[in-house]
Amino acid sequence: MSPESRPLQIAYSPCPNDTFVFDALAHGRVPGAPALDVTFADIDITNGMAERGEFDVLKVSYAVLPYVLDAYALLPCGGALGRGCGPLVLTREADTDLTGRTVAVPSERSTAYLLFRLWAADTLPGGVGEIVVMPFHEIMPAVRDGKIDAGLVIHEARFTYQNYGLHRLADMGEHWEATTGLPIPLGAIVAKRSLGADTLRLLAESIHTSVHAAWDDPEASRPYVMEHAQEMDPAVADQHIGLYVNEFTSNLGEDGYAAVRGLLTRAAAEGLVPPLGPTALDFP
Repeated sequence: MSPESRPLQIAYSPCPNDTFVFDALAHGRVPGAPALDVTFADIDITNGMAERGEFDVLKVSYAVLPYVLDAYALLPCGGALGRGCGPLVLTREADTDLTGRTVAVPSERSTAYLLFRLWAADTLPGGVGEIVVMPFHEIMPAVRDGKIDAGLVIHEARFTYQNYGLHRLADMGEHWEATTGLPIPLGAIVAKRSLGADTLRLLAESIHTSVHAAWDDPEASRPYVMEHAQEMDPAVADQHIGLYVNEFTSNLGEDGYAAVRGLLTRAAAEGLVPPLGPTALDFP
C-alpha cells in the first residue's frame, strides 16, 4: 500500500513521551509509512486545533474526544494511558481543605481536569471555589507564593513539586484507579476520518512500529527527545517516558478502551462533557 502523496500534518507535544514514540516515524525509519510534517505544540493548543479541524493527525487530551470524534477517529496506539501516573493536587500546607478554595488548572478541556472534577465530586461535598486556568509551568510557583490555594499539575511536576516546598494533597490517578480498577486515560492520537480507512490503518500500524522501534533501541531516540525536552534533566526525561509509554501506547486493548469509555461516561454523567455515541470510539 502506498502512503499518502503529501506529508500528513501532525502536531504533538515536545514532551519526552511523544518524541520517544514518534522518533522513528518522524525521521523516516518506518518502512512504507506516511511521511509526516511535524509541528510541536502543547496539548492545550492541539486540543483547540482538533476542535477547529486543523491538521491531519493530533495528540489531544482524551477529554476533548466528545467534541471532535465527528471529524477525527481515535487511533488504537500512540497515546498515553497508565497506572501510577495521574495528575496531582498540590497545596502549600498539608491537609488543606479545598472546599470553596481557588484551584489553578492547566486547562478545562483536559483529562486532568475531568479527573479532578470527578475526585472533587466524590470527596468535597461542598465543592471547590473558583477554577483558574493557568499555563502549567506557572502553577507551582503560584501555589508556593500563595497566589492560589491549590494547583492541579501534570507531567514532570510529579517529580519536581517538592522543590517548590509543596505538598501532595491528592493523586487523581490513585482515586481513579481505586474507584474503577482501570488505567488512567491521558493523551490520545486522533486522525481525520476524511483520510480514509486505508490511510488510517496504515498510520496506526506505522505508529505501532515506531513505538516498538523506540523500545528496541532507546538510544536512537535520545537526541530527538533531549532536543525538545526544554532543558529537562535526562533522568527526569527517562522517568517521564517510563511512566507514559507502556503497553497501552502500543495498543489500547480491552482495558484501554474501557478506561476511555469509563472516563467519558462518568464525565458526561456529571455534565462535564457531551455524551459519546455507541460507535464513537470504533476504529475503521
